[in-house]
Amino acid sequence: MISSDIMRGYNDIIVLALLYELDSYGYEISKAIQESSGGNYIIKETTLYSTINRLEKNGYIASYFGSESFGKQRTYYTITNAGRAYYLDKCKEWELTKLVINGFTKGEVANG
Repeated sequence: MISSDIMRGYNDIIVLALLYELDSYGYEISKAIQESSGGNYIIKETTLYSTINRLEKNGYIASYFGSESFGKQRTYYTITNAGRAYYLDKCKEWELTKLVINGFTKGEVANG
């Protein structure tokens, strides 16, 4: 299992990647993360909602009420245009990060 400390910097990109294709709600996002990672990353509820709140505060996602679950309306999240742009920037950043880290983990120096 991957350490939550390592994943902390990537929670934004993970949540945005899931919302890029489909609006979703917290529990569904959590399950999708676990399934997509093959069970190697299980996001804590507090970490997930902290990420969601930060993304919403920054205008990268928006929330709305959807269908009811056990008498309570679910809060769904959708990615905004700003969120799509931010996600694409973070994907480019990730590619550079992989290049740098691979240079160290393979004993090679990254050329750039």
